[in-house]
Amino acid sequence: MASANYLGNPNLKNVAQKINWTEENLTAYMLCKEDSEHFIRNFVKIIHVDRGLVSFEMYDYQKDMIHKFTDNRFVICKMPRQTGKSTTIIAFLLHYILFNESVNVAILANKGAVARELLSRLQLAYEHLPKWLQQGAVVWNKGNIEVENGSKVIAAATSSSAVRGSSFNIIFLDEFAHVPQNIAEQFFTSVYPTISAGESTKVLIVSTPLGLNMFYKMWIDAEEKRNDYVPIEVHWSEMPGRDGKWKEETIRNTSEVQFTQEFECEFVGSTYTLIAPSKLRTMVFKNPIHSNNNLDVYEEPIKNHTYALIADTAQGKGVDYSALNVIDVSEMPYKQVAKYRDNTISPMLYPNIIYNVGNKYNCAHVLVEVNDIGSQVADTLHYDLEYENIMMVTMHGRNGQQIGSGFSKNVSMGIRTTKQVKRIGCATLKDLIERDNLIIEDFDTISELTTFIGKSTSWEADDGAHDDLVMTMVLFSWLVQQRYFKELTDQDIREKMFAEQMKLIEEELVPFGYIEDGNDPDEFQIPGDTNVWKPAGDKNQYEYF
Repeated sequence: MASANYLGNPNLKNVAQKINWTEENLTAYMLCKEDSEHFIRNFVKIIHVDRGLVSFEMYDYQKDMIHKFTDNRFVICKMPRQTGKSTTIIAFLLHYILFNESVNVAILANKGAVARELLSRLQLAYEHLPKWLQQGAVVWNKGNIEVENGSKVIAAATSSSAVRGSSFNIIFLDEFAHVPQNIAEQFFTSVYPTISAGESTKVLIVSTPLGLNMFYKMWIDAEEKRNDYVPIEVHWSEMPGRDGKWKEETIRNTSEVQFTQEFECEFVGSTYTLIAPSKLRTMVFKNPIHSNNNLDVYEEPIKNHTYALIADTAQGKGVDYSALNVIDVSEMPYKQVAKYRDNTISPMLYPNIIYNVGNKYNCAHVLVEVNDIGSQVADTLHYDLEYENIMMVTMHGRNGQQIGSGFSKNVSMGIRTTKQVKRIGCATLKDLIERDNLIIEDFDTISELTTFIGKSTSWEADDGAHDDLVMTMVLFSWLVQQRYFKELTDQDIREKMFAEQMKLIEEELVPFGYIEDGNDPDEFQIPGDTNVWKPAGDKNQYEYF
């Protein structure tokens, strides 16, 4: 005769055990089946940090979460740390597998160990249920469980292979913002067929924010009803015991930035970013009007408009990205209209992408970064594909690189990213974006800006992040400072920047009285720019030194 307990565990019922139902048990069972909140409130046990094993007494926002999980297929939760978000979902999943037959549940987290810890919480709650509520245990280990009614739960790290080849009724993604961007993208590419295979499949996403990543994109899309996810947001003050005094103590023991991200749930990126955090938080991405083969189009080419295309090249080995941005430079503010990004394309094929996109946008003026393998791309584009509007760069001694003609000495088929180029480009990019003179609409570009930080004496991607798209914008910003750009667009960005700054100074001085003495400033420096601007002959013309 089989043991009544599973593998000698006195808290876990074995399969095929007869239950002597009482009328009281049967009534309670039916109440639990129909009302998940009733089940959780009366029968689910959790480990409290101070009191040990206790009944799960849900707060109002946790009750609301349970109801929304029940009523909706897709739910995304933006919640502070230590608010019981994961415990709430675990309680919901426990009810789900007990009262539904042959369902499959996946618990996925940024790390496999975290997912298994979440499964252990479900197992603990299961083992403290009355035996008449339990299903007999069939499989019971650290990575997966199966119970007598055919329901299964697996725990694994979030990855593209985590749920491939299986059908799941519920996929729970814990701390999804902490999953690396490339893995998050690969996961949804892989898992979407699994989700769409059923009519009742649920996806429950819960996380504390961590910069502008896929979780951020899905949250914003949910708020603006661009996807099917129902957003749930909880403020730290909704948890009893958290007040102004608690906030002060927490900030004192952590930091303002950490509190803002982990408790205020703001989508804060890296610290010391090139673009001011206050500006980054207001930058709004749009969905492309269409996408095809890693090309996202935000605006179709307009007749007689002038476009600049800036291209950066990678090895195509799945690490860094070959990237390009197309910018409409016909008028200010300049506008990003298309973007391409791919980390697998061969440098041999990349010139064809540039050629096709450039021709699409009125034979755009193309600037290729040629530090490494980019020189091969530029040569192929010019000599083999005979692209007409590729920009050539010449060296001019102390003045550095300048856009020139192919008849000059020391000519290059593109731009080399030197310290000087990067310094000028970064200072100008900061000014363009923060003064709303460059409109960026692409999510990936904005995301890279949130992790483009100061390191030593330069700017680069934060650890684990990419800056390929940002660097195309840096090179574009260097381009707008060139005399070639004025001739191309009939716009002098230097004159415009100076005029804007002078207007700002005048506005600040007016309340205190401004006296015109007939003297123009001999030199001037734009905040955030290391260049010193001085008159260039005409009092209305300035150049940097």
